[in-house]
Amino acid sequence: MAGLIVPVILAGGQGTRLWPASRFKRPKQFLSFQGESSLYQDTLLRVEDSSIYGPPVVVTNSEYWFFAAEQAAEIGVTPGAILLEPVLRNTAAAIAAAKAYVHRQFGAETLLHVLPSDHAVIVDDAYWSAVEQAAYAARCGYLATFGIEPSFVETGYGYIKAGVGIGEGFRSVERFIEKPDVEAAGRMIDEGGFLWNSGMFMFSAGVFSSECARLAPQVHALTEQAVAEAEMDGECVRLAPVHFARAPNISVDVAIFEKTDKAVVVTAGFGWFDMGNWASVWSAGNKDAEGNFVMGGATLNDASQSLVVSDHAHVVVDGLDDVAVIAYADVVYVSRLSQPRRMNVLIEQLRAQPSTVGLTERHRTVQRPWGNFASLLEGERFQVKRLFVRPGRRLSLQKHHHRAEYWVVVRGTAEVTVDGAVVTVREGQSIHLPAGSVHRLGNPGRIDLEVVEVQIGSYLGEDDIVRLEDEFGRV
Repeated sequence: MAGLIVPVILAGGQGTRLWPASRFKRPKQFLSFQGESSLYQDTLLRVEDSSIYGPPVVVTNSEYWFFAAEQAAEIGVTPGAILLEPVLRNTAAAIAAAKAYVHRQFGAETLLHVLPSDHAVIVDDAYWSAVEQAAYAARCGYLATFGIEPSFVETGYGYIKAGVGIGEGFRSVERFIEKPDVEAAGRMIDEGGFLWNSGMFMFSAGVFSSECARLAPQVHALTEQAVAEAEMDGECVRLAPVHFARAPNISVDVAIFEKTDKAVVVTAGFGWFDMGNWASVWSAGNKDAEGNFVMGGATLNDASQSLVVSDHAHVVVDGLDDVAVIAYADVVYVSRLSQPRRMNVLIEQLRAQPSTVGLTERHRTVQRPWGNFASLLEGERFQVKRLFVRPGRRLSLQKHHHRAEYWVVVRGTAEVTVDGAVVTVREGQSIHLPAGSVHRLGNPGRIDLEVVEVQIGSYLGEDDIVRLEDEFGRV
């Protein structure tokens, strides 16, 4: 498979259909649903063969840069670049920005293998055969997409009607079909010749650039400018907001693939699951004899064809079939497994109420570049949190207008800055931070620093943080 192939990993989606596991502050691509690695890490591992691929280019939202960087480092992968989207956009802008970056770095002949980071894929001989066929099609000047042989009626996927054979292993595309209803999906399965649209692509930077300029000129021009005026921040490339934010919010299918005469489809015979809803997670999971898939603590009695996910409580399901139970510390979601709901409607309902909007934004444990924190107890004018700070990391230098804080070190050694003075606080010791004081917490040690934080004041919101210095670009 001659020539450079640059993997483009799309990792900027919110993943709302897998709520409550997936939330805005930590979406599904950075979560694990099989084994230890996340979906994003599994995607990176699929493209680690340096005889086939160059270093991957990751496209993600600026909110998620530390997930993208940290999780890549955990598995020993060094991205060629992490492109940071300043605002949420669809796949057309994300892919066009990656194309512009790759085109500038490596030239027009370079192939891009575009991979969503929220799919579960079985990597076998059939997978590599499809990759080789798609690369050949791309070098012949086509825009190749991967079509999955449908194994059941599915209304959550788009479909591709495959046309005549053009080259070895790929065919023309007659048309794309948006997510159909049950009857239409059933007819397509019965008729044959229709494939699931996987959202994976292969094309050269030059051909995609010319087709994007011809068919989606705004997307092309604005993403080119966003890359040209991007700011480098270590391994991250911060796309210029003034241009990227103006790019149309449109999928690459609608913007390019449904209009171009260069689209071809490679029939992919490998195992593939779009982890788009809880039924997909169940389908991809290792189930017991009764067809149940369990993650976390659970006891199932006289239950079948069900999914149970719990991050804390032991869930007991008795005498029920076809249910999904997703239990987190702050919310429990229960539904029919075989009838995936319109999760976007439910999310909007939760976001409309001040008392529940936080359930869509973040978990009880909130990830930060320096570690994480969890709210343990809340009351009128007080809140108790538990903080974990990774070795060598520091929080921002900050102050609060409306609250004082007490830090109690439970494990490790803390380096605390208070109004310019640096104090070492060891296990079992505490320190008081008056309202308005300029302070910072750091971990100079080699183990995680665990701190219990008690906040007292008239307002305890996260927006009462005035950052003065920050190692993670959040000032």
